[in-house]
Amino acid sequence: MLTSSMSFISIRPYSYNIQVFSSKFPRPCCIPKMHNISSCKFDFARPWSHGMWRSLSDSISTRNHLLHRFHINALSDEDFKSSRNIAKSIFRRYRNVVDRGGFENLKEFISACVNAYALGCTEEGLRKELIDMKESGTEIEGLQIHGGGTTVKFKVLYEEVRECMLWLSIVFITILCTPQPTVVRWSSTPPVSDEILQQWKGFCAIIANAYYMRGMAWLPVKTLQLEQMAVMGSAEEPSVVASRMRLVFSTLEVVSPQWPRV
Repeated sequence: MLTSSMSFISIRPYSYNIQVFSSKFPRPCCIPKMHNISSCKFDFARPWSHGMWRSLSDSISTRNHLLHRFHINALSDEDFKSSRNIAKSIFRRYRNVVDRGGFENLKEFISACVNAYALGCTEEGLRKELIDMKESGTEIEGLQIHGGGTTVKFKVLYEEVRECMLWLSIVFITILCTPQPTVVRWSSTPPVSDEILQQWKGFCAIIANAYYMRGMAWLPVKTLQLEQMAVMGSAEEPSVVASRMRLVFSTLEVVSPQWPRV
């Protein structure tokens, strides 16, 4: 059995208190409470009425206040008029990161995911929207490069949907692994399935522990590969694991900055 003397973050169920304890086991127990405001729920599976849109507008105002607090650039209201628009917004920014790279583009993707989390979206619902677009042959317009120029349209591929939704899930689970409700969620529906949560909560919690308790911004890739081996029976390639680690650390930096910005 793998052993470690590391201290780990444990988020207790139905509480936002943080515990630090020593453990012989390599994986922290990350059992989060779903941050929510149960009195304000949205059904993203059907068209929104005028009354629902007014409620959403009120929630967006609150959301923008929270995102301003965390230095997250709010996206346009058009991105939130339907669950399909939200899915498009996230997918466009995913493609932008894949095609162009860059930390600012990654932060834009994370911001879109944080917005979706705050509005009560789920990985399953957004995945369904993207698959529907794939099956209908819908094309998505890419983001315009800064400085103008034409944009290109692209079709949705199943492989891209799978990877994009995994990125989204990792952002959602990272938010759940913060020691306090850094982002208020306007729904009591869990953002990810139990299966995905079980697969990735340890991975995200190990990184959150390093970030909060040790002030670290990077971990040995091997540590996270061992976590994957313990949970899923196999580990991804080092470059892939490193990219997932970067996504978690970047999400923590966006929603819960620990150092002064320069």
